[in-house]
Amino acid sequence: MQFLVYIIVYPFLWIISILPFRLLYTVSDVLYVILYYIVGYRKKVVNENLKLVFPKTSDAEIKRITKAFYKHLCDMILEAAKSMTISEAEMKKRFTFSNVDLLQDIESSGKSIALICAHYGSWEWIFILQTHVKNKGYAVYKRLANRYFDKLVRRIRAKYNSYLITTKETIPVLMKAKVNGESFTCGFVSDQSPKLDKAFHWNTFMGINVPVHTGAEMLAKRLDMAVVFFKVKRLKRGYYETTFETITLNPKDYENYEITDLYLKLVEKQIHEAPEYYLWTHKRWKHAVKDKV
Repeated sequence: MQFLVYIIVYPFLWIISILPFRLLYTVSDVLYVILYYIVGYRKKVVNENLKLVFPKTSDAEIKRITKAFYKHLCDMILEAAKSMTISEAEMKKRFTFSNVDLLQDIESSGKSIALICAHYGSWEWIFILQTHVKNKGYAVYKRLANRYFDKLVRRIRAKYNSYLITTKETIPVLMKAKVNGESFTCGFVSDQSPKLDKAFHWNTFMGINVPVHTGAEMLAKRLDMAVVFFKVKRLKRGYYETTFETITLNPKDYENYEITDLYLKLVEKQIHEAPEYYLWTHKRWKHAVKDKV
């Protein structure tokens, strides 16, 4: 059944991927109407999230953010499909880096890097970073249920010397690389809600007390990796700029969870600047302590 779904869906994805960008975003506009007005995909979740973290914001502004978010979400979905066939030159033009020399300097010191971000802006094209740096790139992800699509996603990422690893694979893969004397960069998207049985740390995020992922910090300390936050800014439709900010070069100098808390503050600042580009469809606050702190 998985293969049947794959062979039915794959041709549509490929056709989308070869569309010129002007037509691609026309399709995105149609998809927006379907998801927002007809299907209402997770609108209740989005509305609840926004009202929870912005309790003083007017209904009109919440509606504006919601609509802008869904338009951006549809763009990201189609941009992900575009990754199948987009050229390196085109991706470099559309996904730029304001200070990639920061990573290059860390690489030159021989340190590996824990590169952390939020589900904000666009993370689909970050893999083009590998054409600017020397370290082998890894990204922690959740394996797709359909093994054929999972293989496709892995193949797309590997075009630029980036490799997807699951949570269970992360420690053994990176430990082996360290033992072999290899320097690497591992990407973590660390802003979503962990399972309660794996919630070792709670803190306020957007004013709400929630459990927080701490894996990136713990791994950085274990492997002595520099910790760098990257912020993606949407310049205009289909164009993004990423800026890197060093949280620490020496993670062992920090108390447990201190690095994670610094990261959360950077994410909060990013969201407040333009909330419509955060991934509000995720149930980030499902384990929240409801009282504002």
